[in-house]
Amino acid sequence: MLLPKQYHFLFCLFFYVLNLLGQDKGKAVSLNKIIIDIEQQHQVSFNYLEENIAGLQLMPPKRSLSLDQKLEYLTQSTNLSFENIDNKFINIHKNKELTQKICGYVFSATDKKPIENANISLNNKAQVKTDYNGYFECIKTNTNTLLVSHIGFLSKRVSADNSDPKNCFQIVLEPEITELKEIKASAILASGISKNTDGSFEIKPKKFGILPGLIEPDALQAMQQIPGVNSIDESVSSINVRGGTHDQNLFLWNGIRMFQTGHFFGLISVFNPNLAHTISIYKNGSSAFFGESVSSVVDISSTPETTEKNSFGAGINMINADVYGKYNLSKKSFIEISARKSITDFVETPTYKEYFNKVFQNTTITDFAQNQNVDYQSDKQFGFYDATFKYAQKIGDKDQIILDLITIQDNLEVFQSATAYDIYRSENNTLRQQNYGGNLSWKRNWNSFNTTKINIYNSAYELLGNQRTSIGNQLVIQENTVNNNGINLENQHILNSKFSLNDGYQFNEIGVTNLERVSNPDFFRKVKDVLRTHAVIVEGKYNDTISRIYFKAGTRLNYIENFKKFIIEPRIQFNYGINKNLHFELLGELKSQNSQQIIDLQKDYFGIEKRRWIIANNTSIPIQRSKQLSLSLFYKKNDWLLDIENFYKRVNGITTSSQGFQNQLEFVRTTGDYEVLGTEILVQKKMNHFLTWFSYTFNNNNYDFPNYEFQRFPNNFELIHTVSWAVMYEKNNFKIALGTKWTSGKPITSPDVSQIDFSDPVLVYHKPNNTNLHVFSQVNLSSTYKWESVKGIQYKIGISILNILNRKNEIGEYYRISSLTNSIEEVETFALQRTPNMSFRVSL
Repeated sequence: MLLPKQYHFLFCLFFYVLNLLGQDKGKAVSLNKIIIDIEQQHQVSFNYLEENIAGLQLMPPKRSLSLDQKLEYLTQSTNLSFENIDNKFINIHKNKELTQKICGYVFSATDKKPIENANISLNNKAQVKTDYNGYFECIKTNTNTLLVSHIGFLSKRVSADNSDPKNCFQIVLEPEITELKEIKASAILASGISKNTDGSFEIKPKKFGILPGLIEPDALQAMQQIPGVNSIDESVSSINVRGGTHDQNLFLWNGIRMFQTGHFFGLISVFNPNLAHTISIYKNGSSAFFGESVSSVVDISSTPETTEKNSFGAGINMINADVYGKYNLSKKSFIEISARKSITDFVETPTYKEYFNKVFQNTTITDFAQNQNVDYQSDKQFGFYDATFKYAQKIGDKDQIILDLITIQDNLEVFQSATAYDIYRSENNTLRQQNYGGNLSWKRNWNSFNTTKINIYNSAYELLGNQRTSIGNQLVIQENTVNNNGINLENQHILNSKFSLNDGYQFNEIGVTNLERVSNPDFFRKVKDVLRTHAVIVEGKYNDTISRIYFKAGTRLNYIENFKKFIIEPRIQFNYGINKNLHFELLGELKSQNSQQIIDLQKDYFGIEKRRWIIANNTSIPIQRSKQLSLSLFYKKNDWLLDIENFYKRVNGITTSSQGFQNQLEFVRTTGDYEVLGTEILVQKKMNHFLTWFSYTFNNNNYDFPNYEFQRFPNNFELIHTVSWAVMYEKNNFKIALGTKWTSGKPITSPDVSQIDFSDPVLVYHKPNNTNLHVFSQVNLSSTYKWESVKGIQYKIGISILNILNRKNEIGEYYRISSLTNSIEEVETFALQRTPNMSFRVSL
């Protein structure tokens, strides 16, 4: 039997349930409250007059309905019209006002072309944007003053009192000249180069000024001016970032990984300097969407950020000639083609001769010449070319498809012969290096807050060497090929004005083949390896310009199919503005890499391009893994700039064969790591038309090979001290730059003379890298001048001189036993001697 208190409890519970059921049926609320709920749920903004909605009450729509369904419900329930503009702004009007509209077209005053995405503000509340034709329309209200604005143009107010829907406004915007001053003020090292909030350096080649020794905005040459970036052998195929090897850098061209980066075996970049629009360089703290790298990232994009007019250009210098063209097929599509080829097939310029002497010194080709008789003969042919193709197509207002293709090739043929002691000897050498690539990307803007991008890419690399000798009629063939393909998916979600979230998936497959074939005696070896990896990426960014806080953190989770192994790679970028002049920056990352370049023998491929690509096997060739942390202070005031950065970097899983040893470790196969501790300082001052800067870099870089008798010793790529200075003058169309670079000598290993029997010499060395070369010092000069004809044709002439003082800088040294004298000889390698270059370019 129930007690009275129990009856009381059930009675209350009964009426409580009835109340809940009543709430499910709903009750009328004010339209103002409904509007607030819809704004919060769908991230939209309503524009209306208070008197139009005052006193209106109705049943709220279900939260499960879409935005359009809710607006349709409100339209049917009220005497109002709800105009949805891009799912972002919603204008509320009384029905009688629907036919009163304002329309117009917005054009640029410079080229009379329509301006897309211009903002049209009505009463500073309602906002619309122009389409790709520059067209807009909006509802007419009591106060009819339009504010028309767009980045890069001066805002304009237009009275719409006498507007006619049948005759739309023709509004012309003047360009905002002050934008140019802001770009120059942000220059670092040169105009067109800036440092971003995320710690990366960005180069805009079309706005590039001038640097010592450069007359073109070459990406790989320009990046060597950045503190912490060097080339220990003066080559763009051997760029060392904070003590790392060249293959530890990731080079991307429009999403395609490039395995060949240099023409003329490293003296010229394969990337056409007149083509790129944006080059981003990350020494540390790169995005989690970049994988397969334990050192830097160089991301090159040739896609314009805004629509550009048709253009054409052609140029020539003392090494190559190039041509470039861009043609708009329609308002939504264009094609872009570029090609470049060496002129060495037709003429041998002084520049070519200096390059040739630099590249081929101490190779098997020059060794043949050193042992020649008086009747020595040589016939050589060398040439290179590169070409690119781009097709871009917008589909509707939300989709875009871009196709990029690139091809690169270097060819060398050398025939040598001589007769010594009545014995005829000849060699016919052929060396080919090439890289092909393609990328198809699709981008869709689902709405103002969500974007998806998908890339499908392929990159194929080949290094082929053939050597045929008359003695024994021997043929030696060496081949190294790489085939890399994959797919990238990236989604971007803008949660609010300060916070965004990116997520994605990447699949990558890389196959590497190494082949060796010898006749007389017969020998054949072919090794092919394939590695497949999957990666899931999540990355968030918080950017508050008012509080001067920038924070970006991400994680990359790699899964390697072959090894059934997971690798987590967190990344972080933090920038805090202590005040408007002083910024503190923290960058950190963990990264991994599955492929690397090694040297089996120093005379492979005639000793010219002796590195070959291989992939990790998780045993004798481990996966390389790195960790890096850097702290910096960036100060800028009154045209002064000071950047001080301290960093720590450690890379595990390196092999001795990847480090280019030419001492007792040349034939030793073991694994280890290297550790770098360093400081980079840049001081810059701008004075009217002058810009001058001074940089200093300190590196303490050491190997650690635990299974070798000398466990710890200096890294082959250690440059303890590097000092650079430059001064540039730019006024109107004339530019000139003078600069010098000084580095302490690279480590080398000297032989232990006390342990060598010179009657039957065998090389015995001291501890690896026990001494250093002499200092490297070079002074460079460059200058350009540009003018324009009355028909709008632009002409540009440039001149540069590398190593003006003609200093003989030693960049390499090793020892060998001479086959002729049976004695130990010292072999030295030197940098470029004084090397002039000139260029001439025409642009339309």
